[in-house]
Amino acid sequence: MANGGSSIRSLSVTFTSSFEDSRVIEVRHALHDAAQQLKDRLEAELLLLHVLGKPRSWVIAHADDVLDEAQLAAFGALVQRRRDGEPVAYITGHRGFWTLNLEVTPATLIPRPETELLVELALARIVATARVADLGTGSGAIALAVARECPTANIVATDASADALAVAERNAARHGIRNVRFAQGDWLAPLAGERFDLIVSNPPYIEADDPHLGQGDLRFEPASALASGADGLDDIRRIVAQARDHLAPGGSLLMEHGWNQGPAVRAVLEAAGYSEVFTEQDLEQRDRVSGGIWPGV
Repeated sequence: MANGGSSIRSLSVTFTSSFEDSRVIEVRHALHDAAQQLKDRLEAELLLLHVLGKPRSWVIAHADDVLDEAQLAAFGALVQRRRDGEPVAYITGHRGFWTLNLEVTPATLIPRPETELLVELALARIVATARVADLGTGSGAIALAVARECPTANIVATDASADALAVAERNAARHGIRNVRFAQGDWLAPLAGERFDLIVSNPPYIEADDPHLGQGDLRFEPASALASGADGLDDIRRIVAQARDHLAPGGSLLMEHGWNQGPAVRAVLEAAGYSEVFTEQDLEQRDRVSGGIWPGV
């Protein structure tokens, strides 16, 4: 690589002068510089491993490997996209959730670790033959995680977005999960006449004028999956009202919400006639999931 220095300087992202003039760039140097630019070592690793098509375990054993010009150029381009604010999950096209590696696209919300609490609470409330509905499934994260852990449960996942459902269906096929069916429509609209032992949802719950919607990763995610009216509870109110006609007597409704919305969501559930209303906190001791039981008639 006779012109290694000039080739490196021509990349879409120029790495630091500490090794710009080197004829070779090792993995550890490229990662160090990218981590400094992104202020996040893990994100730098994920982007490089995506370029190389390697698992995370590869980095430790191959820190001294040399990146060729094409690899370095591709890595630099991804680092620049991340510096411009694009979420890593959309850049790489996947995100880990529960025990699954899920495809994600800009048509779907990026699954978050705190949503795994919703999966845990769902699994604690169902039996092997339970009928479960996941509303606003997006990438399919919740439905597929529950289905993976309880393969004899009968699960249906809905979403208003055809593009999101296509992603969820691909994720189900990729993981060989066959006990989930998909239906397009707003919340429970496509499930007329059906009743369930458990309904779960991670609906939009951010206030429409929340300034965070214009910051960070949220700028790139679908607004329809994030914001819900002036107080963020419009969709939660719809789900609470609709679920009464779709829950079997004694069935449960579980919904994720914002850290400061626990009291308000409990009030909505209680006013609608649900019993044993509760709020569960996440690992950071923040209100995260509320729910209740529909007593039936």
